[in-house]
Amino acid sequence: MNLEKIRQNTIQTILQFSIPSIIAMVLTSLITVADGFFIGNYVGKDGIAAVNLGLPIVYLFLAVGLMVSVGGVAIAGMAFGAGDIIKCNQIFRQTILTTVMLSVLTGFFVYLFFEPMLDFLKAEGYVREYFRTYYRIMLPELILMVVNSSFGMFIRGEGHPQFYMKINILSVLTNIILDYVFAGILRTGVAGIAAASLISAVLSLLCILIYFIRKANVYRLGTVCFSSAILKSTLLNGSSEFIGEMSTGIAMFAYNFVIMRKIGADGVTAFTIVGYLSYVFSMIVIGFGQGASPLISFTYGAKEKILAQNIRRKTNLLVFTIGAVTFLLMTAASGWYGTLFLKNDAILRMVRSGMIIFMISFFFSGINAITSFYFTSTGKALESAVISSSRGLVVLLICIFTLPVYFGMTGIWLAAPVTEGITFAISIFYIKKESGTT
Repeated sequence: MNLEKIRQNTIQTILQFSIPSIIAMVLTSLITVADGFFIGNYVGKDGIAAVNLGLPIVYLFLAVGLMVSVGGVAIAGMAFGAGDIIKCNQIFRQTILTTVMLSVLTGFFVYLFFEPMLDFLKAEGYVREYFRTYYRIMLPELILMVVNSSFGMFIRGEGHPQFYMKINILSVLTNIILDYVFAGILRTGVAGIAAASLISAVLSLLCILIYFIRKANVYRLGTVCFSSAILKSTLLNGSSEFIGEMSTGIAMFAYNFVIMRKIGADGVTAFTIVGYLSYVFSMIVIGFGQGASPLISFTYGAKEKILAQNIRRKTNLLVFTIGAVTFLLMTAASGWYGTLFLKNDAILRMVRSGMIIFMISFFFSGINAITSFYFTSTGKALESAVISSSRGLVVLLICIFTLPVYFGMTGIWLAAPVTEGITFAISIFYIKKESGTT
């Protein structure tokens, strides 16, 4: 990385680092959307509902993985910026090992709580059966997803984001082809769709290992000299991402709990279909965050605070613009979008009415997420954690449990924009505080 190049071409550099990451994240999200497409068209609405009931599990894995990975990458990036290659390489090895161990442990405990979770949500019939079948196969895939993502952050961190983008393209294409073969041709249902994801994840891991064995320049595989100080710093620095993803998982569980009791499985299906759009947008934002984070860490570690703040501001402008464009385009396409997944008129009416309300959150959520990434990348874990917990847990849960009481399903759709609007005010407060204008 070159400070002068970053200073003179800030937006260009952000895009250079972010676009491959965005493509990678969007491609990753398209795996979920493709699964939804094939489940909706070849299994039915109960299959979509079953997969959505298990999304808190996915967010739990993401929480564990991002806590370790983002925290480790940020610390390694600052060491890299300071010129300490030995230290940043050691942080890389310890981060990967910690990610593997915690992911496997998470998978073990999740498996033990399958049935209690289904009982609590009152999932019965085909929804319960599809849930069991799908997520028993998906557990090892989720472990690999977290490990692959952690490796990918370090690939981007040493300046090769395009390589990880190519791996993701291969993974998505493999997953979609296998989805069609297993679900469309062989008619193996949700089991085949889960198996397609697992095979794709294994293929991605093999490609990643080849990269670190043959091509890596800075981060190299090798013996780990475990450091409790590095572990503590990693977990603390990545705590906001853990809180953010765990909060999202808890919020998703709360969404499912309220919708199942007030609307039923059809409401969960409608929420899931709208959620696919939200998921893709979130992956775009995370892609910008992952692309900007190494730049922020590097410039901040090099004592260029103003430049780091400028990177944050311009990244926020980019995600706001994309949020506004997405809102306008998908508002025009709201009548067509739901038909990609189902032909059920009652569910499609819920999707059309709810999507426009829900997408108002896009005007604020990108800025909130990037601001959280910024504070993590500069070692300000508290500020990042407050922003993440506000938008993903505290304010959101209050909205989920109160708004539907007064507005029914409309209250479900309102929860996200109200939450992001309140969190936006918190983000602005911390930004001004750091700049010394409060």
